[in-house]
Amino acid sequence: MADPVEIADHDPAWHEEFARIGEALRRRLGDVAPRIDHIGSTAVPGLAAKPVIDVQVSVRSFEPPEAFRSPLESLGLVYRADNPDLTKRYFREAPGERRTHVHVRVLGSFSQQLSLLFRDYLRAYPGTAAEYAAVKRRLAAEFRHERHRYVEAKRPFIWDTLRQADDWSQVTGWTPGPSDA
Repeated sequence: MADPVEIADHDPAWHEEFARIGEALRRRLGDVAPRIDHIGSTAVPGLAAKPVIDVQVSVRSFEPPEAFRSPLESLGLVYRADNPDLTKRYFREAPGERRTHVHVRVLGSFSQQLSLLFRDYLRAYPGTAAEYAAVKRRLAAEFRHERHRYVEAKRPFIWDTLRQADDWSQVTGWTPGPSDA
């Protein structure tokens, strides 16, 4: 059975954990990664989350894959070739290490921008972040041992929020700030 879905209160140490991970990634990837960002719920102050550090590494191209794959694997990250999302290359922590998901996406792509927009919108609107936390807690209780169903059940809230974030981006002229690492 897969690990149960558990949502934890926000931990300020998540930011520090990302900083450590981001620094190691920056040292290994150098100019291969124009951006390295803390994304996902652990990147939003005050937001309850699964205690998994999500990192987005933005590259100019997926080719050649060795340009980013070798440095990531040298850090002990494990490439997940079975990832069905064709808009990213996905790496996980080595067995026994701190739970970390590394999403490698092409700089400027829709999926790369979407992750940053969603994060920044939730940072700007703590009330929406609190609503998201409540949705995640409810769904985690309902689908505790069905991770796939938990992820699917969050989609309507996420897409509704992204529509609001898109409107916000048009009003504010949002662009991603500087890279986090």
